[in-house]
Amino acid sequence: MSMTEAQTTTRKQALGSPLDRADGRLKIQGLATYAIEKSLENMAYAVVVQSTIPHGRIRSMNIERARQSPGILAVYNHHSGLIIHPAKTFGQGGAAAQAFLPLQDDKVLWNGQHIALVVAETLEQATEAAALIETEYEQQAAIVHPDNPDARPETVDALTIEWGDAVPALAQAEVQIGGVYTTPREYNSPIEPHGCIAHWQDGSLTLWEPSQWVGGARQVVSEWMAIDREKVRVISPYVGGGFGCKGGIQPHSALACVAARELKRPVKLALTRPQTFTAFGGRPRTHQQLALGASRDGTLQSIVHDSWNETALNDVHKEPCNAVTPLMYASPNFLSHHKLIHLNTVNPSWMRAPGENPSAFALEVAMDELAWALKMDPLALRLKNYAEQDPQAKIPWSSRQLREAYQQGADAFGWSKRPLEPRSLREGRQLIGWGMASGTYPVRRTPGEAQIVLYADGRLEVQSSGVDIGTGTYTILAQTAADVLLVAPESITVLLGDTLLPRAPVAGGSQLANLLTGAVHKTALALRDMLITLAVSTEKSPLWQQSPAALALADGFLWLSDKPNLRVSFSELLRLSGNDKLIAHQDTFATTASEDDRNKADSTSSMMVPPTEGGVSAHSWSAIFVEVAVDEDFGTVRVKRMVGAFDSGRIYNPKLTESQWIGGMVMGIGQALLEEGAIDDRDGRITNANLADYLVAVNADIPELTTIDVGKPDYLATVLGGKAVGELGIVGVAAAISNAVWHATGKRIRDLPITQDKLL
Repeated sequence: MSMTEAQTTTRKQALGSPLDRADGRLKIQGLATYAIEKSLENMAYAVVVQSTIPHGRIRSMNIERARQSPGILAVYNHHSGLIIHPAKTFGQGGAAAQAFLPLQDDKVLWNGQHIALVVAETLEQATEAAALIETEYEQQAAIVHPDNPDARPETVDALTIEWGDAVPALAQAEVQIGGVYTTPREYNSPIEPHGCIAHWQDGSLTLWEPSQWVGGARQVVSEWMAIDREKVRVISPYVGGGFGCKGGIQPHSALACVAARELKRPVKLALTRPQTFTAFGGRPRTHQQLALGASRDGTLQSIVHDSWNETALNDVHKEPCNAVTPLMYASPNFLSHHKLIHLNTVNPSWMRAPGENPSAFALEVAMDELAWALKMDPLALRLKNYAEQDPQAKIPWSSRQLREAYQQGADAFGWSKRPLEPRSLREGRQLIGWGMASGTYPVRRTPGEAQIVLYADGRLEVQSSGVDIGTGTYTILAQTAADVLLVAPESITVLLGDTLLPRAPVAGGSQLANLLTGAVHKTALALRDMLITLAVSTEKSPLWQQSPAALALADGFLWLSDKPNLRVSFSELLRLSGNDKLIAHQDTFATTASEDDRNKADSTSSMMVPPTEGGVSAHSWSAIFVEVAVDEDFGTVRVKRMVGAFDSGRIYNPKLTESQWIGGMVMGIGQALLEEGAIDDRDGRITNANLADYLVAVNADIPELTTIDVGKPDYLATVLGGKAVGELGIVGVAAAISNAVWHATGKRIRDLPITQDKLL
């Protein structure tokens, strides 16, 4: 094979190619070692005990029977003196998911709060002893439901958005529609539950933790333990799903850390599946009152939007339901407030597309209602109100292929054949409905670093502390380096998920792929320059004193462009120059960035750049088209087919991108038809805290899903032209399904999930 042929073959495998996941074979063979599977000598096993009341104090706790059980090493509660120091939360510019610190006092703030920890020689011994603990409480009145008169909404001024004069404009509009749209608690429920292994040695701590953000976890652990962050190492090689709930380290990990320090031996703590429903929160309940005003021709005149989400009694999680409403459509008048309602619940947290997801549900169902009030095609109404620039920021889009998404999605679906009237389509006893909705997700950006090491034997290794949460980071980073160095991606090893590696921010907000490909691309270019410089400056090199511009490289060799036989391999060049390895290290920080800036980007949320930075508004876009069948007798809803057209900018790996889009669509089906956290209003207990009763979509629920890429490289959004992928797929799906159900039945469902009782 000639060098030109090698270049061509390699390029077919590099960035933009649909390569299989590099870690896929390891996972299907069971060879990928997850954090909690780490084997350490002298391991102890911890079990968490949780409260059974929603609010009050612990009057007494009988732990003697547990202490006397076989194999017990320690039983800790609020009397044990385990000191855990406060850590900054997301809202404070930190990385902790909750402000709550377990076992620090006798207060109980929600049902399922950590109140004791049992550590034993075996998991079975710890589990048995935990069941022997008896707790008496002094109960206090709890605010479990947002309808409680004592639940007072707290306005978040920063989330108030206003332009024009929305209320009078709404009153004067020729056509007005409005309603209340609600979503229930929804839980991330990844296949891999939360758990960790903490190992304390000589004043330093190593934590094996399934994490979307090892740098953030390290920072929080250092704050909890009051030790320097350099004395904390967090390792997360693989993550078995997270969808946001592993974005911030949770309080159970603090318990493992302090127990390991007390006992001077490694401690493994794994939450049970029921405990994952109360040890941390998923998406909170949301409530939106939304009104649209339009002229008779369908032109929007006003949007008035008032919303709230539930949050913890002494903590804060914002699920901004006005994330999409000010962006999607052009309206001269707009007013939106978002509030928080503090309840006796664990603090909610990120779940795929937090804010954008519920926001799009309300807006896109309301737009469907407006289309019907105008007797107008829902797609035509959206095109009528297409926003040519960001309506809120009043700046141009970096790119917006939403028209193309509408057109190509509609064509693939056959939308032009949709009858306007509901209940017009039928297959026997099945009522057929077609619905559609729009979606969007912002392009968030945080700077980071990457390193590439070329070893003397020719091995190439890409290094970053960024993680692969199942999205394909291992694969696209190998492809990125291969794209520059013109070697096969399979020949490149990628190391991720370790705080010893170059700094990277959270794998959340759909930002990590764009960040790390940019950093790795820059680093690979630097290594390429280093190799060329070495080749022409090493006296023993066959390319000594040649012009650097005359050199080419591919497939592990450098050669003279007009004399391909005058060449040297990477490994031979290192031997000739006396180097055992070459290391290239680059970053995407501003040249003026300090070391403190770099640490902040790695360990806090304060360095994330908003989508409107730089004079343009950067977002991904989608159009979702759905067909449902509703059984006329039983009210059961089945999704028959779905088409999603997506603008995510440049696609780094079509196979992985399609997988992410489909994953979001599947999760959207679960949200629309199945998922609902059931809370007992008497005591705040989650009554379906297991995967038998908390229903998620399974294979039998999922029909043919078609994805269409309409994006183009957007170099105003990111260095390599990509935009958000992972969270875009779910946005708008529930609304499209709800709209399809209305088209099938004539019944408008504004409260998720869409269940039989709401249709019959």
